[in-house]
Amino acid sequence: MSLSSSDRARSVLFNTCVRRTEPGPSSLTRVSLLVRCSSDRARSVLFSVLPILSWLPSYPVREFLFSDVVSGLSTGVVQLPQGLAYALLAAVPPVFGLYSSFYPVLLYTFFGTSRHVSMGTFAVISLMTGGVVVREAPDSMFYIQTVNGTNMSVVLDEVARDARRVQVAMVFTTLTGAIQIVLGLLRFGFVAIYLSEPLVRGFTTAAAVHVVISQLKYLLGVKTRRYSGLLSVIYSLQAVFSRITETNVPTLLLGLSCCVFLYVIKDLNERFKKRLPIPIPGEIIVVIVSTGVSYGMALSNDYHVDVVGEIPTGLLAPALPDFSLTPNLITDAFAVAIVGYSMGISLAKIFALKHKYSVDGNQELLAHGLCNFISSFFHTFVVTCSMSRSMVQESTGGKTQIAGLLASLVVLLVVVAIGFVFESLPQTALAAIIMVNLLGMFKQFRDIPHLWRTSKIELLEKSNKTTKTVTKRDGKAATT
Repeated sequence: MSLSSSDRARSVLFNTCVRRTEPGPSSLTRVSLLVRCSSDRARSVLFSVLPILSWLPSYPVREFLFSDVVSGLSTGVVQLPQGLAYALLAAVPPVFGLYSSFYPVLLYTFFGTSRHVSMGTFAVISLMTGGVVVREAPDSMFYIQTVNGTNMSVVLDEVARDARRVQVAMVFTTLTGAIQIVLGLLRFGFVAIYLSEPLVRGFTTAAAVHVVISQLKYLLGVKTRRYSGLLSVIYSLQAVFSRITETNVPTLLLGLSCCVFLYVIKDLNERFKKRLPIPIPGEIIVVIVSTGVSYGMALSNDYHVDVVGEIPTGLLAPALPDFSLTPNLITDAFAVAIVGYSMGISLAKIFALKHKYSVDGNQELLAHGLCNFISSFFHTFVVTCSMSRSMVQESTGGKTQIAGLLASLVVLLVVVAIGFVFESLPQTALAAIIMVNLLGMFKQFRDIPHLWRTSKIELLEKSNKTTKTVTKRDGKAATT
């Protein structure tokens, strides 16, 4: 018997009401389903957080081990002088650059997904960290009055200043790592795609200018304070040139000799990179030779050449950062977290594309955060991937993260056994290493004619970033 149209309508309405009144899963049930942890899911999460578990069991020892050993030793030899040098940019004693070249590199072996990037100290990030450190612990806070008979003088308490700056760097690194971890857990690894190439290249070029100017006082051997904030470049140049007559000639000659030698070595490595089995380690040669010359000729005592000074043997015990500084550092930490990750993921994607493997952007962000956060308790400053060391690791045949692990062990050997050998290392040699390593960034000025022809907007974006400082003061961006 067929139903009338009104009966069919009532039937549909009745069925709809019944379905709507049927109880669905409760909120508690839905939450339990969401957080339920099966063995497969736990395994998937573990392998996602620790990528080393997915590739280490199937590591082809015969095919990869020799290449990784050669690459790791070569990278470690480069990492050692760069760690000492970039500590100057971070405004902490050089030995803390060695700590920052060991712990994060070791951790990245377990958490990173790129096989070729070299984690550790990097000039731009070190400079940004140093700007914050100097702002929070300026020299003016540590002048003390001393009385010698009837004479009273004011001297700088460098021990107290350095201890405070290390504390600032530690908490700053902790905050930066925590921000990167949170962003990684929230799957914010895509943020790097919103930073265009002209913007990043303009930013790094501007940072290179700041770095070079900050190293002039070490190259000349003059004593000036370190500036941060508004017009810091102008003030730094003014301070250096106002004391140009106080230039320490032995310091200048040694620094220029190191610069010329490093430039020649880098040019030879570039010209004959297809013929050389490994790049000539110019930086470690400079460190060894300049240390020997400084010690043999007593440059520190007889000619007043500034040297690295005491390098404690062994690793320091972990310590808690001073979190009372957090309100002053949080905005700077967020900026450094984004910039550091952007540089790292850019390098990782370049090598992944070249060698036909994939990197996980979210896991890389998490890896950067864990490297910074965990390492900060062991007296390190903020790190990211270094372009120059990554090129060394890749060009010397590195196949996996084992190369980075071996590079960290090279640094560890120096810290625990022979660190005292480098106490006579002149600071002008470290300044030469920093300045010559940044020559590649200055070549980015060649982008300007190309951008002028192709896109005026991207040229303006690059030039705007080049006119900005990499430090802040009073919470407002400063421009020069």
